[in-house]
Amino acid sequence: MIIDNINNIAGKEILNPDAKNAFMKVLVDEKVGWDDYVMRVVEVLEDGYTPKHKHPWPHINYVISGDGEIMLEGNYKKVSSGAFAFIPADKLHQYKNIGKSIFKFICIVPKEGHK
Repeated sequence: MIIDNINNIAGKEILNPDAKNAFMKVLVDEKVGWDDYVMRVVEVLEDGYTPKHKHPWPHINYVISGDGEIMLEGNYKKVSSGAFAFIPADKLHQYKNIGKSIFKFICIVPKEGHK
């Protein structure tokens, strides 16, 4: 069991040459008892983005704050607080901050999707 606050967790920069100003915080994983999935929060700073990528597992997202854009298979959709998305397996996708504040979203993946 864990009860904590996101502000107590240090973010790790997404180290990829195709990413800019993007960080990840792991909130819940097998270390605290969720054996099959990982709940993370991604924070993308102003003018930042994640790499365009795809992988063999699906995942879900929920936007906490900020203004962003999710690209899925070349289609771009603007999102803000309250938006959610299901990203199917093997589909090219990317997240981009299009606002002035931090674009912050929850990302839940199966454990094989978290490295």
